[in-house]
Amino acid sequence: MKRIIFCLCIVSVFLVVNSSGLHAADINLSVAASLREVVTELSDTFAKKNPSVKFLNNFGASGALAKQIENGAPVDLFFSANLEWMDYLKERKFVDEKNIVTFAYNVLVFAGKPNLKVQSLQDITRLEKIAIGSPKSVPAGEYAMQAFKKAGIDKQLESKLVMARDVRECLLYADRGEVDGAFVYKTDAEEMAKNVKVLFVVPQELYPRVTYPMGLTVAGTKKAEAAAFFKFLQSTEAKAVLTKHGFITR
Repeated sequence: MKRIIFCLCIVSVFLVVNSSGLHAADINLSVAASLREVVTELSDTFAKKNPSVKFLNNFGASGALAKQIENGAPVDLFFSANLEWMDYLKERKFVDEKNIVTFAYNVLVFAGKPNLKVQSLQDITRLEKIAIGSPKSVPAGEYAMQAFKKAGIDKQLESKLVMARDVRECLLYADRGEVDGAFVYKTDAEEMAKNVKVLFVVPQELYPRVTYPMGLTVAGTKKAEAAAFFKFLQSTEAKAVLTKHGFITR
């Protein structure tokens, strides 16, 4: 009889352990590179409150991430650094238009060597090499190109531009001294730069406001954990973390 009870206890423990594994859930995030630190902190905070949840984070240029989703990459929640790539996926029915909200805002700046005498867009025409994110896939690069065109300096800069895969690589070029400066987001320059500093803020009237929309994919809407995280990201607690990292929440 004791042996039977012992065996039943072993079976019960086995079932409990395995059933807890069945409830574990992965949340796949595709996130604009400039949001790396803040989204990592927010996902870690959520995971501590929900131990069964595991985050699989993919950071990169918004356009490249959108193309990955279009090509079948498993993603539950997409964060873009502009409205264009979110609209691209919405139109193709990859994200649920009822579950798209604004996550945060940012500002475009020019970061360069501290001793560089540059204070405006007109001043950068005297420089030799300027890094921007590739406009076809990197929103920061697209914002910069729009500002150049509106300021009437796009033709003067054509031979000076060095393209980067994402905004973080763009900043890295400047930090290493491979270029005179780079057009990046204010949060990147303030949190990540070591050898360069913000020399000027690009006038807002020259480009659309840097807006980060986030949206649940069609697959994400069917996953309770992803929906719960999406809701958490809209909370007062999440907005406080965004503010701490230098993002604008309204």
